[in-house]
Amino acid sequence: MNQAETHPQTIVLVEDEDAMAAEIKGELESKGYFVRIASIAQAADAARVGDAAVMVMDRIVFGEDSLKTLEVLRKEGVKVPVLVISALSSVDEKVKGLKAGGDDYLTKPFAMVELSARVEAMLRRLDDVRTTKLHVGDLEMDLIEKTVHRGDARIDLLPREFRLLEYFLRHPGRVITRAMLLQEVWQYHFSLETNVVDVHISNLRKKIDTKGSPSLIVNIRGAGFMLNANA
Repeated sequence: MNQAETHPQTIVLVEDEDAMAAEIKGELESKGYFVRIASIAQAADAARVGDAAVMVMDRIVFGEDSLKTLEVLRKEGVKVPVLVISALSSVDEKVKGLKAGGDDYLTKPFAMVELSARVEAMLRRLDDVRTTKLHVGDLEMDLIEKTVHRGDARIDLLPREFRLLEYFLRHPGRVITRAMLLQEVWQYHFSLETNVVDVHISNLRKKIDTKGSPSLIVNIRGAGFMLNANA
């Protein structure tokens, strides 16, 4: 393969509308990525051999539903991040796309800057997974051992609490909204009226905070929460 095909940030694009493909390609290349336009079969082959950092797949390509191929890839253990784009915008269709193995789902029409922002977020998460330990102050999480300590004391967390704390530790000092947590921790990519986030954060605080000290996770009025990076 030539050098372009092995570019570490190759975006494989599956889109059968020439004008749309050209616009997406131009937007992503303006951000410094190499974009390869491919058929569904070509994209699947690239994913299998590690030639795609991220795939952007139109849902319906020449009458074929790309989710079928995505499901096969996931069953084979292929983990390349996939952004599904589609004119099918109902909640049921979004859920179908995510259950098939999509990491994100963007409905047409969309702003190109939003598409590139979502691709950039996927690539950041790829960089994040290379980290094995996260910490703020004396709170440390070991992603390999799946353990959490504050100082010398081990903290036992439930799986959802662990993922919730991990998300905060990856974004210290940043305002985190409930919608962000529902999407990233619970994998709900649509609006949902629930207090599940507040309940889990309350339980998490009881486990990670020390008596007499300010809470590590603070409420930001009208916005969400933030992990105190100076704790």
